[in-house]
Amino acid sequence: MSHPFSPSKLSRWLLLLLVCALMLPVLAVLASWLPMGEASGLAGTILREMASTVLPDYLWTTLLLCLMVGMGVAVVGLSTAVAVTLFEFPGRRVLEWALLLPLAMPAYVVAYAYTDFLQFSGPLQNGLRAALGVQGRVFPEVRNVVGAAWVFTFALYPYVYLLARTALGERTVHLMEAARLMGAPLRRRMRAVALPLARPAVAAGIALALMETLADFGVSSYFGIQTFTAGIYKAWLSMDNRIAAAQLATMLLVLVAVLLGLEHRAQHRMRFAVTKGARVGSTDAQAVRLLGRHRVWAWLLCTTPILMGFVLPVLFMLRPLGADWGVLPWLRFGEWALNSVRLGAITAALAVTVALLLAFSARRSRHWSVRAATQLAGLGYAIPGAVVVVGLLLPVGWLQAWAPDWQVGYWVTATAVGIVWAYLVRFCAVALQSLQSGYARLPISLDDSARMLGASGAQTLVRVHWPLLRRSVAAAGLLVFVDVMKELPATLVLRPFNSDTLAVVAYQLARDERLGEAALPCLALVLVGLIPVILLSRTLRK
Repeated sequence: MSHPFSPSKLSRWLLLLLVCALMLPVLAVLASWLPMGEASGLAGTILREMASTVLPDYLWTTLLLCLMVGMGVAVVGLSTAVAVTLFEFPGRRVLEWALLLPLAMPAYVVAYAYTDFLQFSGPLQNGLRAALGVQGRVFPEVRNVVGAAWVFTFALYPYVYLLARTALGERTVHLMEAARLMGAPLRRRMRAVALPLARPAVAAGIALALMETLADFGVSSYFGIQTFTAGIYKAWLSMDNRIAAAQLATMLLVLVAVLLGLEHRAQHRMRFAVTKGARVGSTDAQAVRLLGRHRVWAWLLCTTPILMGFVLPVLFMLRPLGADWGVLPWLRFGEWALNSVRLGAITAALAVTVALLLAFSARRSRHWSVRAATQLAGLGYAIPGAVVVVGLLLPVGWLQAWAPDWQVGYWVTATAVGIVWAYLVRFCAVALQSLQSGYARLPISLDDSARMLGASGAQTLVRVHWPLLRRSVAAAGLLVFVDVMKELPATLVLRPFNSDTLAVVAYQLARDERLGEAALPCLALVLVGLIPVILLSRTLRK
């Protein structure tokens, strides 16, 4: 019988405490419904008041936006995946990785770029008015739900494209060959065999894109759309109603939980859609060569999303950047970049450390508590930044009211502690997934051999696992660093005083209609975002 305070039990308790710290925002948001403290007697009243005023608008706008984005990313992502996977045409190899480029563009950057070019005072409408001799607006306002759906569709379709491309590339060869031997033409083979195999991947990609849509604040705030995320910030910052913000955050969490369940179900079905050992080398699995006008259609199909989601936004931002080159705040830009890099580096180091401990514990122990802690930590990326902010500031307010001498509010809101904590809640899951993938490639016999040679757990981690996990650790740190650089909702509220980041400055300048100055931090974020896209394209080629 083990001692009640044995090292294994102590490590499990420390692991659970660590995961509780990561899950604190969710627990605090759910606790806002309990009849205690400030929320005593207010939960039902506030909910009824919101149900009669703003809640229907938030719900309808969010669902409408999700419906349009879901349909858009499904059509664009699946059609491009089918084109580059099942067909052969000139330039297909280049388009395969170029279709991933919009992943480097934060959605709010795309929104700023299109607004600057297409708005009433933008160069396109000014040029058309001068050329046609007309007055007034030539195009309708772009800052609405339809414009936001356009932005999200071309910024997020790579989620569907990437998963559908993988599913189609690993399609079951004998099923395709059996359909051919039975006399089925290519169109019917695609409709009856290839596309059903890609359906779970498409569903998973749509769920991921919609979770990003629900978590967005930059586009919805800039376009003036009444989504749940915008409502949370309005309730907290404008109305100073923490309970209303927490209840809206809970409803947003419910929507995210539904999408997360759909994504997990689709991922589970993908295990059955892909047969192990399937090869793409048979005659039937080779891409069909396109000729004549079919080549042109394939080119238009694949180049349009690249233009809309990456090339045109970059060109739209380069135009005002070149016009205002001499008056750009280069010194302050260096400060903003340094703040972003510093926060990204600190968070990446801490996230990789926490994720390595979690992954190592899950590998060494089969205890249910360790498995549950790892699964809970892996859910962090699905939690929107607005929920993280509310979930962190709620307990801070409670503690500040209960023990004002502790200065909890100062440490969370006036230093880097709060913002790094929020980053860890969201992005530890990114590092954990990368390290778990690295551990999956290491045979368990290595651990058995190290144990037989007398190595302790720490020695096994340092001397056996670490040399084999360096690439996974580097990839995890890079992904967390890039995500921190682009994060807007949590940074906007929790950043320390006089510590603006590139994302925050881009949002503030765009909100003040200073899009020429906003182009510089936006392009910097795009350059940073290109790093994981390049690495991902190299990995897919291999």
